[in-house]
Amino acid sequence: MTQGISPLTAIYSSMEFPPNQGLDQDEVNEQVAETIEENEVVLFMKGTELMPQCGYSRKALGLIDHHRDEFETVDVLESLDEFRQALSEHSDWETIPQTFVDGEFVGGSDVLEELEERGELAETLNAA
Repeated sequence: MTQGISPLTAIYSSMEFPPNQGLDQDEVNEQVAETIEENEVVLFMKGTELMPQCGYSRKALGLIDHHRDEFETVDVLESLDEFRQALSEHSDWETIPQTFVDGEFVGGSDVLEELEERGELAETLNAA
């Protein structure tokens, strides 16, 4: 066996990954405002419904999905910093995920979990 780099390493090292080509701040601000306004329940999360990319987003998704058949999700990873900025205008909350019901900020996965433990999550989500 010859020494050197493996063929797989050579392939990966030759691949180019362009910097984040995310959305600009104005586009994200508009998308956030419209999504909150147009949906009864919306979850801004890292990843998608099929592939959540963090445990907190997965937890929030599972809690909402347990009580609601229909709700909107938005993957913030494409422009994470811009989504954080836009969401903070609506929630004064810095972390992701964030849940909104009828245009009002409810909270992240920890708040959803507290509501579930108190038996109030179903009512909160279905108030819409």
